[in-house]
Amino acid sequence: MAKADETLTLGFLTAVDLPGGGHVGGLLMTDRLGRPLEFQCTTPVRPDRTQQILYGPTLVPYLLGEVIGGTLVKKAGVKPNLILCESAAMLSLRPHIDRAVARVEGDEKDAPPEGHNAGPSGGSALSVGCRTLHFHPSHGSDRDFVSSYRDRIPEHADLSEPFERVREALAETCKSVAA
Repeated sequence: MAKADETLTLGFLTAVDLPGGGHVGGLLMTDRLGRPLEFQCTTPVRPDRTQQILYGPTLVPYLLGEVIGGTLVKKAGVKPNLILCESAAMLSLRPHIDRAVARVEGDEKDAPPEGHNAGPSGGSALSVGCRTLHFHPSHGSDRDFVSSYRDRIPEHADLSEPFERVREALAETCKSVAA
């Protein structure tokens, strides 16, 4: 994990649902002011019926955290100090990487799809910018790590806004691939 005196790089990780099932994920790396440094996205990930049966309620956290999140973090050239996600299911990425991961408390993305396990519910909370962050319950040191960077993020920063940019970029990418 990076030391607190290094430049702060944030990663905004999210996924969008695809028509007919499956997900496509995106990771936007920014500086502390939200300016883009790099963007990565996955190809569509569509579990088949056998995978849905075998994985059961663990399928969504596995796909969003390990498969999509893990792939994006691994292929990113810019390694973020902190990865922010919107859903509790994406917190399942944390045990598989050596970077701090936090869920940005927000709106509808906090609720798991009906019938699915949301993954870890998040440990302690910390206010950063104008949002509250939640951490994986098995990685409490992430809260301390983020707390050491807290003063570098402007108080008025809305840490949920970059997720909308990622969703729009994913929509554009999906359109260009389909054309």
